[in-house]
Amino acid sequence: MSTRIALVTGGTSGIGLGIVRRLKQDGLQVAALDLDSEHNRKVASEEEVLFVPANLAEREACKNAIGQVEEALGGLDVLVNNAGFQHISPIADFPEDTWDTMLHVMLTAPFLLSKYAWELLGRSGQGRIINIASVHGQVASPFKSAYISAKHGLIGFTRTAALEGAATGITVNAICPAYVRTPLVDRQLEDQARTRNIPIEEVVSKVMLEPAAIKQLLEPEDVAALVSYVASKAAWGMTGSVLNLDLGWTAR
Repeated sequence: MSTRIALVTGGTSGIGLGIVRRLKQDGLQVAALDLDSEHNRKVASEEEVLFVPANLAEREACKNAIGQVEEALGGLDVLVNNAGFQHISPIADFPEDTWDTMLHVMLTAPFLLSKYAWELLGRSGQGRIINIASVHGQVASPFKSAYISAKHGLIGFTRTAALEGAATGITVNAICPAYVRTPLVDRQLEDQARTRNIPIEEVVSKVMLEPAAIKQLLEPEDVAALVSYVASKAAWGMTGSVLNLDLGWTAR
Protein backbone atom coordinates (compact mmCIF):
# COMPACT_ATOMS: atom_id res chain seq x y z
CA MET A 1 0.00 0.00 0.00
CA SER A 2 1.36 3.44 -0.93
CA THR A 3 2.41 5.91 1.74
CA ARG A 4 -0.27 8.41 2.66
CA ILE A 5 0.45 12.08 1.97
CA ALA A 6 -0.35 15.04 4.22
CA LEU A 7 -0.24 18.81 3.78
CA VAL A 8 -0.02 20.94 6.92
CA THR A 9 -0.46 24.70 6.64
CA GLY A 10 1.54 26.89 8.99
CA GLY A 11 3.79 23.88 9.21
CA THR A 12 7.14 25.36 10.19
CA SER A 13 6.39 26.57 13.71
CA GLY A 14 4.18 26.06 16.74
CA ILE A 15 1.21 23.71 16.43
CA GLY A 16 1.84 23.17 12.72
CA LEU A 17 5.41 22.01 13.25
CA GLY A 18 4.24 19.67 16.01
CA ILE A 19 1.71 18.17 13.58
CA VAL A 20 4.30 17.83 10.82
CA ARG A 21 6.61 15.92 13.15
CA ARG A 22 3.86 13.64 14.44
CA LEU A 23 2.45 12.74 11.03
CA LYS A 24 5.95 12.06 9.75
CA GLN A 25 6.50 9.84 12.79
CA ASP A 26 3.25 8.05 11.88
CA GLY A 27 4.77 7.17 8.51
CA LEU A 28 3.12 9.76 6.27
CA GLN A 29 4.85 11.79 3.59
CA VAL A 30 4.42 15.35 4.76
CA ALA A 31 4.45 18.75 3.08
CA ALA A 32 4.71 21.90 5.22
CA LEU A 33 3.11 25.04 3.80
CA ASP A 34 4.19 28.42 5.12
CA LEU A 35 5.27 31.88 4.08
CA ASP A 36 8.38 31.88 1.94
CA SER A 37 11.41 32.74 4.05
CA GLU A 38 14.90 31.42 4.59
CA HIS A 39 13.97 30.38 8.12
CA ASN A 40 10.88 28.44 7.04
CA ARG A 41 12.77 26.70 4.24
CA LYS A 42 15.49 25.75 6.70
CA VAL A 43 12.98 24.26 9.15
CA ALA A 44 11.35 22.17 6.44
CA SER A 45 14.75 21.00 5.23
CA GLU A 46 15.80 20.00 8.75
CA GLU A 47 12.53 18.10 9.19
CA GLU A 48 13.08 16.45 5.78
CA VAL A 49 9.65 17.40 4.48
CA LEU A 50 8.51 19.13 1.30
CA PHE A 51 8.31 22.89 1.74
CA VAL A 52 5.40 24.60 -0.01
CA PRO A 53 5.87 28.40 -0.01
CA ALA A 54 2.55 30.23 -0.09
CA ASN A 55 0.83 33.35 1.18
CA LEU A 56 -2.65 32.10 2.04
CA ALA A 57 -4.03 35.63 1.86
CA GLU A 58 -3.77 35.21 -1.93
CA ARG A 59 -6.39 33.05 -3.65
CA GLU A 60 -4.11 31.82 -6.44
CA ALA A 61 -1.54 30.68 -3.87
CA CYS A 62 -4.04 28.17 -2.46
CA LYS A 63 -4.60 26.58 -5.84
CA ASN A 64 -0.89 26.54 -6.63
CA ALA A 65 -0.09 24.92 -3.28
CA ILE A 66 -2.31 21.91 -3.94
CA GLY A 67 -0.87 21.60 -7.43
CA GLN A 68 2.66 21.66 -6.06
CA VAL A 69 1.91 18.86 -3.60
CA GLU A 70 0.30 16.73 -6.28
CA GLU A 71 3.20 17.27 -8.66
CA ALA A 72 5.88 16.57 -6.06
CA LEU A 73 4.27 13.77 -4.06
CA GLY A 74 1.64 12.34 -6.40
CA GLY A 75 -1.55 12.97 -4.47
CA LEU A 76 -3.04 14.01 -1.14
CA ASP A 77 -4.74 12.07 1.65
CA VAL A 78 -4.72 14.46 4.62
CA LEU A 79 -5.17 18.23 4.61
CA VAL A 80 -4.55 20.01 7.92
CA ASN A 81 -5.73 23.62 7.87
CA ASN A 82 -3.73 25.11 10.71
CA ALA A 83 -2.21 28.41 9.52
CA GLY A 84 -3.27 31.58 11.28
CA PHE A 85 -2.28 34.63 13.24
CA GLN A 86 -3.81 36.96 15.78
CA HIS A 87 -4.32 40.66 16.23
CA ILE A 88 -5.60 41.98 19.54
CA SER A 89 -7.37 45.31 19.76
CA PRO A 90 -10.86 46.75 20.42
CA ILE A 91 -13.32 46.68 17.54
CA ALA A 92 -13.27 50.46 17.23
CA ASP A 93 -9.52 50.40 16.65
CA PHE A 94 -9.28 47.17 14.67
CA PRO A 95 -7.49 47.78 11.33
CA GLU A 96 -9.80 46.93 8.43
CA ASP A 97 -7.05 45.49 6.26
CA THR A 98 -5.94 43.23 9.12
CA TRP A 99 -9.52 41.99 9.47
CA ASP A 100 -9.63 41.16 5.76
CA THR A 101 -6.30 39.31 5.87
CA MET A 102 -7.17 37.31 8.97
CA LEU A 103 -10.52 36.17 7.54
CA HIS A 104 -8.82 35.16 4.30
CA VAL A 105 -6.00 33.21 5.92
CA MET A 106 -8.12 31.43 8.54
CA LEU A 107 -11.47 30.93 6.78
CA THR A 108 -11.30 31.56 3.04
CA ALA A 109 -8.00 29.70 2.59
CA PRO A 110 -9.23 26.49 4.31
CA PHE A 111 -12.24 26.59 1.98
CA LEU A 112 -10.09 27.12 -1.10
CA LEU A 113 -7.51 24.50 -0.16
CA SER A 114 -10.30 22.02 0.51
CA LYS A 115 -11.97 22.91 -2.78
CA TYR A 116 -8.81 22.41 -4.81
CA ALA A 117 -7.86 19.24 -2.91
CA TRP A 118 -11.36 17.74 -3.01
CA GLU A 119 -10.79 15.48 -6.01
CA LEU A 120 -7.45 14.21 -4.67
CA LEU A 121 -8.91 13.53 -1.23
CA GLY A 122 -11.86 11.69 -2.76
CA ARG A 123 -9.53 9.63 -4.91
CA SER A 124 -7.64 8.64 -1.76
CA GLY A 125 -10.52 6.59 -0.37
CA GLN A 126 -9.55 7.76 3.11
CA GLY A 127 -9.35 11.51 2.65
CA ARG A 128 -9.14 13.63 5.75
CA ILE A 129 -9.62 17.35 6.24
CA ILE A 130 -8.64 18.44 9.75
CA ASN A 131 -9.32 22.05 10.64
CA ILE A 132 -7.43 23.45 13.60
CA ALA A 133 -10.05 25.77 15.03
CA SER A 134 -9.86 26.93 18.65
CA VAL A 135 -11.85 27.05 21.82
CA HIS A 136 -12.56 30.51 20.44
CA GLY A 137 -14.50 28.82 17.67
CA GLN A 138 -17.15 28.12 20.32
CA VAL A 139 -16.80 30.91 22.87
CA ALA A 140 -15.75 34.54 22.69
CA SER A 141 -13.25 36.78 24.42
CA PRO A 142 -12.85 40.54 23.99
CA PHE A 143 -10.38 42.21 21.62
CA LYS A 144 -10.11 39.25 19.19
CA SER A 145 -13.05 39.92 16.87
CA ALA A 146 -11.49 38.77 13.57
CA TYR A 147 -9.87 35.67 15.04
CA ILE A 148 -13.05 34.57 16.78
CA SER A 149 -15.20 35.28 13.71
CA ALA A 150 -12.88 33.20 11.54
CA LYS A 151 -12.79 30.29 13.96
CA HIS A 152 -16.58 30.25 14.40
CA GLY A 153 -16.89 30.22 10.61
CA LEU A 154 -14.36 27.40 10.32
CA ILE A 155 -16.55 25.18 12.49
CA GLY A 156 -19.54 25.90 10.26
CA PHE A 157 -17.48 25.05 7.20
CA THR A 158 -16.30 21.84 8.87
CA ARG A 159 -19.84 20.60 9.40
CA THR A 160 -20.99 21.49 5.89
CA ALA A 161 -17.97 19.90 4.21
CA ALA A 162 -18.44 16.76 6.32
CA LEU A 163 -21.94 16.29 4.91
CA GLU A 164 -20.73 16.80 1.35
CA GLY A 165 -17.63 14.63 1.68
CA ALA A 166 -19.22 11.54 3.18
CA ALA A 167 -20.23 10.05 -0.15
CA THR A 168 -16.63 9.93 -1.36
CA GLY A 169 -15.02 8.88 1.92
CA ILE A 170 -13.75 12.32 2.90
CA THR A 171 -14.07 13.04 6.60
CA VAL A 172 -13.93 16.60 7.89
CA ASN A 173 -13.39 17.42 11.55
CA ALA A 174 -12.32 20.39 13.67
CA ILE A 175 -10.04 20.42 16.69
CA CYS A 176 -10.55 23.18 19.25
CA PRO A 177 -7.59 23.64 21.58
CA ALA A 178 -7.30 26.15 24.38
CA TYR A 179 -4.11 28.22 24.56
CA VAL A 180 -1.05 26.30 23.38
CA ARG A 181 2.52 27.19 24.28
CA THR A 182 3.77 28.52 20.93
CA PRO A 183 5.62 31.59 19.59
CA LEU A 184 2.23 32.92 18.45
CA VAL A 185 0.91 32.84 22.01
CA ASP A 186 4.11 34.33 23.38
CA ARG A 187 3.69 37.28 21.03
CA GLN A 188 0.21 37.94 22.45
CA LEU A 189 1.37 38.60 25.99
CA GLU A 190 2.24 42.26 25.53
CA ASP A 191 -0.95 43.04 23.58
CA GLN A 192 -3.13 41.24 26.12
CA ALA A 193 -1.49 43.14 28.97
CA ARG A 194 -1.99 46.45 27.17
CA THR A 195 -5.64 45.93 26.20
CA ARG A 196 -6.61 44.60 29.63
CA ASN A 197 -4.40 46.98 31.60
CA ILE A 198 -2.69 44.26 33.64
CA PRO A 199 1.00 43.41 34.17
CA ILE A 200 2.42 41.18 31.44
CA GLU A 201 3.43 38.53 33.98
CA GLU A 202 -0.26 38.08 34.92
CA VAL A 203 -1.57 37.45 31.38
CA VAL A 204 -1.17 33.66 31.43
CA SER A 205 -2.91 33.15 34.77
CA LYS A 206 -5.55 35.88 34.54
CA VAL A 207 -6.42 35.68 30.83
CA MET A 208 -5.27 32.46 29.18
CA LEU A 209 -5.88 30.02 32.02
CA GLU A 210 -8.55 31.80 34.04
CA PRO A 211 -11.53 30.09 32.26
CA ALA A 212 -9.83 26.66 32.20
CA ALA A 213 -10.31 23.89 34.75
CA ILE A 214 -6.78 22.58 34.17
CA LYS A 215 -4.39 25.43 34.86
CA GLN A 216 -1.65 24.55 32.39
CA LEU A 217 -0.93 25.58 28.82
CA LEU A 218 -1.18 22.87 26.19
CA GLU A 219 1.88 21.90 24.15
CA PRO A 220 1.94 21.53 20.33
CA GLU A 221 2.48 17.80 20.80
CA ASP A 222 -0.88 17.53 22.58
CA VAL A 223 -2.72 18.89 19.55
CA ALA A 224 -0.60 16.79 17.20
CA ALA A 225 -1.54 13.61 19.07
CA LEU A 226 -5.23 14.29 18.44
CA VAL A 227 -4.55 15.11 14.79
CA SER A 228 -2.73 11.78 14.53
CA TYR A 229 -5.86 9.90 15.58
CA VAL A 230 -8.26 11.90 13.41
CA ALA A 231 -5.99 11.33 10.41
CA SER A 232 -5.78 7.59 11.05
CA LYS A 233 -7.86 4.81 9.55
CA ALA A 234 -9.34 4.18 12.98
CA ALA A 235 -11.23 7.49 12.78
CA TRP A 236 -13.12 6.52 9.61
CA GLY A 237 -16.52 6.94 11.31
CA MET A 238 -15.83 10.40 12.72
CA THR A 239 -16.93 13.33 10.59
CA GLY A 240 -18.44 16.72 11.28
CA SER A 241 -17.10 16.51 14.81
CA VAL A 242 -15.83 19.42 16.88
CA LEU A 243 -13.23 17.98 19.22
CA ASN A 244 -12.48 20.04 22.31
CA LEU A 245 -8.98 20.02 23.72
CA ASP A 246 -9.79 22.97 25.90
CA LEU A 247 -8.61 22.17 29.45
CA GLY A 248 -12.26 22.11 30.55
CA TRP A 249 -12.93 25.67 29.33
CA THR A 250 -16.35 24.87 27.79
CA ALA A 251 -17.47 22.50 30.56
CA ARG A 252 -18.87 25.40 32.59
